[in-house]
Amino acid sequence: MDPDRRAFIGVAAGLAVTAVLPSCASIAVLPVMPSDGMVRLSLSSHPRLLEPGGHVRLRRTDDGAQIDVLALGGGAFAALSPICTHRGCTVNVAGAHLLCPCHGSAYDREGRVLRGPAERALRRFQISATPEGELVIRVEEGR
Repeated sequence: MDPDRRAFIGVAAGLAVTAVLPSCASIAVLPVMPSDGMVRLSLSSHPRLLEPGGHVRLRRTDDGAQIDVLALGGGAFAALSPICTHRGCTVNVAGAHLLCPCHGSAYDREGRVLRGPAERALRRFQISATPEGELVIRVEEGR
């Protein structure tokens, strides 16, 4: 198979997967209300975050903004804006990647660009886990 055809098939397969994912992602959106600039999630209430590759999409009830919370493994987590830095489309979590269905940008689970056209990482939010099994996400400012 020639390289151009292989590249085309790879991109087409990626786009086909991301076309199906938005309907699945919309089912998993969890409404949350920040308090004092923070969102708190109990890990016992969200067991998907305890699984390898687990994630939860949050929707703030105060402004409608979304945040993806992703399990990174080893007890680490990332909290990212799912808004692609290229043109503002909503990315979809697809295993080890976050994929933009509009123009094909790909990010890793920490929000770093793997493939353009996006040139900047996804917006990150500070996240920490408490000894009580709660995730605390600072939402008033992302970096």
